[in-house]
Amino acid sequence: MLQIGNVVSDRGSKYAVSGGPVASRGEAQAFVKSLMRKKKYAKATHNTWGVILPGGEQVKNDDGESGAGATVLRILEREGIEGQVIVVTRWYGGIHLGGDRFRHVQTCVRAWLDEFRAGG
Repeated sequence: MLQIGNVVSDRGSKYAVSGGPVASRGEAQAFVKSLMRKKKYAKATHNTWGVILPGGEQVKNDDGESGAGATVLRILEREGIEGQVIVVTRWYGGIHLGGDRFRHVQTCVRAWLDEFRAGG
């Protein structure tokens, strides 16, 4: 599992990103479940995720952050990454971010991909 904490802070909201290899929908769900065993992540407002499974099936979960899972999938598709689930975690800071939240999801996914490609 590759985790990067404190990727973005904006108006009180904080973002982190985690990811790792999975081969099935069940493994992706188990990955998220194992992340949620950590109290810090269990207390987060949103743990949105997406994965393109080997063979091309796309699976996502917005966890209440409407459209965030699709944002993760778009980047994975564009980059040709299969078999890696990416979870973007947000701790809500009390101020609505509007469309900026999608930019922050993108920033988190790109940070994870950069670290992943660097062998992190």
